[in-house]
Amino acid sequence: MIAVSVSASLPPLEADRHTENYPWYGIRTLSNHECVAAIVLKGKGYDPYLPVYSVRRRRADNVTVKRERPLFPGYVFCRFDAKKRLPILTSTGVISVVGFGREPAAIPDDEIEVVKAVLRSGIPAEPCAYLREGQRVRVISGSLEGVEGLLVKKKNQCRMVISVTMLQRSISVEIEGDRLVAL
Repeated sequence: MIAVSVSASLPPLEADRHTENYPWYGIRTLSNHECVAAIVLKGKGYDPYLPVYSVRRRRADNVTVKRERPLFPGYVFCRFDAKKRLPILTSTGVISVVGFGREPAAIPDDEIEVVKAVLRSGIPAEPCAYLREGQRVRVISGSLEGVEGLLVKKKNQCRMVISVTMLQRSISVEIEGDRLVAL
C-alpha cells in the first residue's frame, strides 16, 4: 500500500494485529517525510497507506526522470485505535493525527476506497486545490485569467458563475477545476 517496498521480515512491534477493524485516520507528517513515516509505521506493525502519483521532471542535464510523489503532500493514512495513538505520534516523521482539537477525526472508508479505485484505474491523477461548491474562485490560466466568480457544479462539471449585480443577472461558463484557485 505504500510507495516504497518495506521488508516483509519486520516483526510487528506495537500495533494491534487487527487494524482493519479500526477507522482510517490522516496523519500529518514533516515536509517530505511521508515515505519515512509510512515505513516507520509499517515497521511498528501498522498498515499505512501512502497514495502516490507519477511525475516526469527534466533534470538540468536534459534527462527526463520519473518520480513518485505523494498524492496528498504532508499526509499518510493509517488504521489504528485512536485510544492507543502514542506509538503513532512518536514515530519518525509524524507531526500529529488530523482531528478536531485533541480528538482524532476518522476518515470514512469509502473516501479512502475511492482514492484507491482511482489509482488502480490507471487514469492519471495529481493533487489539486480543494474547492467547495459555492466558493469564490479566480481563474489562474487561459483566456479568462484573472476573472472571478462563484464555483458551481452541473452534471459533474465545474462551472463558474459571473454576475452583474446591478442587472441581477448571471452567466455561467464551464471551466476546468485545475485552472481555478480559491479566494
